[in-house]
Amino acid sequence: MTAFTEEAVRKLSTALDEPEWMLAFRLQAFAQFEQTPMPTTQDEPWRRTNLRRFKLDKVGPSLNGDGAGVVVPDYLGEQLTEDKAGGVLVEVDGAVTHCELSDELKAQGVIFCDMHTAVRQHADLVKKHFMTEAVPVTDGKFAALHAAFWRGGVFLYVPRNVKAAAPLHTALWSASGQTFSHTLVLLEPGAEAALIDEYASETGQDMAMHNGVVELLVRDNASLIYAGLQDFGANVWQFTHERGRVGRDGRLDWVTSVMGTRLTKSFQTVELDDRGAWARMSGIFFANGRQHLDLDTQQNHNAADTVSDLLYKGALKDKSRSVWQGMIKALPDSQRIDGFQANRNLMLDDSARADSIPGLEIEADDVRCTHASTIGQMDREEVFYLMSRGIPEQTAVRMVVQGFFDPIMQRIPFAGVRDRIFERILQKIG
Repeated sequence: MTAFTEEAVRKLSTALDEPEWMLAFRLQAFAQFEQTPMPTTQDEPWRRTNLRRFKLDKVGPSLNGDGAGVVVPDYLGEQLTEDKAGGVLVEVDGAVTHCELSDELKAQGVIFCDMHTAVRQHADLVKKHFMTEAVPVTDGKFAALHAAFWRGGVFLYVPRNVKAAAPLHTALWSASGQTFSHTLVLLEPGAEAALIDEYASETGQDMAMHNGVVELLVRDNASLIYAGLQDFGANVWQFTHERGRVGRDGRLDWVTSVMGTRLTKSFQTVELDDRGAWARMSGIFFANGRQHLDLDTQQNHNAADTVSDLLYKGALKDKSRSVWQGMIKALPDSQRIDGFQANRNLMLDDSARADSIPGLEIEADDVRCTHASTIGQMDREEVFYLMSRGIPEQTAVRMVVQGFFDPIMQRIPFAGVRDRIFERILQKIG
């Protein structure tokens, strides 16, 4: 019997002491969830990801728990940038265990808090932008489920022409197994900010789920650096909808790292809404064991004179599988755009499999749009060469993998984030 019921929606909203408008929003989303069928391999976005082993009735909403008594690993929330973080937010199962914001950022008018505090104290901003512009409730079964049962997450607001004095850092630790985090970032015109968003858990015995949404709203002339780092345990099934919207002459530098979970299905979309909008999407993934990672990316050029640049690189070993489906879209009036996408896959074992599917949908005639994808085995000659110079085989393999990922690592603006990702890659190589 499913735990996702209308009664559970009301219970969650009451426990969080929410205003009536958020309860109404949740109930409308629950109605959408009930009438939306579970995706199957007959649906094109899900054609290569089968959910037959996922049992929704074995997981449930995040209703209880305040994070008390849970030991969060020391590395979560630690300094990852050369400049001291201006704000740090740590949550356990959506409940805040640590939150700080520098006086300097407060004086600049920056709002940085958990989503529940934002709903109560900044309703004028949240109600207007929460799943209205970026990720709508109608985006699919899991988007509607999230809208009905979301809990935890972060709200970042930077006022007009404010350049946030220091980067911000959030970390979510999943202890109960069920998390529904929501990230909402709003940069007003001319604003600048950097946010590092981490997610992690240990590997538990029971099936668990993370159902998340990320909304990045970058207004005219604003600039956002956003890094999402995911390292959930091998029992977690992750479903996310993530979308960034970029206004005139705005910039979004978006980094994604996917290391954990049993299965990940992630929809990541950037919308370039006005002239001069620029977006760069950099993705790194490493799958081992029987992991299944399905990353669905969209670069939508909704206006002329816009630029998007996507590079996703992944390594696979054991019996793992990856799917990358990418699409660049240009509307009829989106002339003089420059869109690029590439996916590179390094196979460390013959039993691993990667599907790489780039795509273009161009309705304008004055554009520059290119795509590329490669899937290849590790070059044993490179390994042999290094071994002939006295380097042990395992070290040689690590060096080759490091060289494979280096071009995308150079796109990540924070040395601490690069180090964190590569440390995890070395652990997964073994």
